[in-house]
Amino acid sequence: MAPDCTPFERQLIEGCRKGSPQYQEMFYKHFYGFTMAIALRYHPVRQDAGSVVNDSFMKVFARIDRYSFEETFKGWLRRIVVNTALDQYRKHIKHTQTVEYEQAESQDIEVDESVISQLTAEDILTLLQHLPDQYRMVFNLYEIEGYSHEEIAGQLKLSVSSSRVYLVRAKEKLARLVKSYFPNHNERFHS
Repeated sequence: MAPDCTPFERQLIEGCRKGSPQYQEMFYKHFYGFTMAIALRYHPVRQDAGSVVNDSFMKVFARIDRYSFEETFKGWLRRIVVNTALDQYRKHIKHTQTVEYEQAESQDIEVDESVISQLTAEDILTLLQHLPDQYRMVFNLYEIEGYSHEEIAGQLKLSVSSSRVYLVRAKEKLARLVKSYFPNHNERFHS
């Protein structure tokens, strides 16, 4: 029994399984914020994120009868939104360059992980919007969703070494962004 579902959410799911437009509308409104927050991590332009959200709900309504209450519902829903965001990214990806892992290793990169770990979710979302698309995708999939570099490479059609490079570069850029957007971060985080 989905431990993360309230009785109201279970009722919404059951209503959607029956194809009720009223329940679908209530479901959409209830889970809109949750799905939009996920979509914005991958597509910071609100219109693009909205497209991901709408496509995700269409997939949810088409597949909700496959959902088993044994797994967490929000985990199931999150996977659909993430996969939809990746689908949209792959559709719009044009000519991308892969960077060899050795190039990133040869650079002296100093990332203050303690500062980044103390940022709020809102801070991180703001900073992620400033990352290049591939960096943001890899960072989200690895650091937030828990994918391995092998899984990311398969999802984004990259080499495993490129996935590693993009993650290192994303963290490096995030560290620089922290310094520029939060110049007093030492005072903020150590007071």
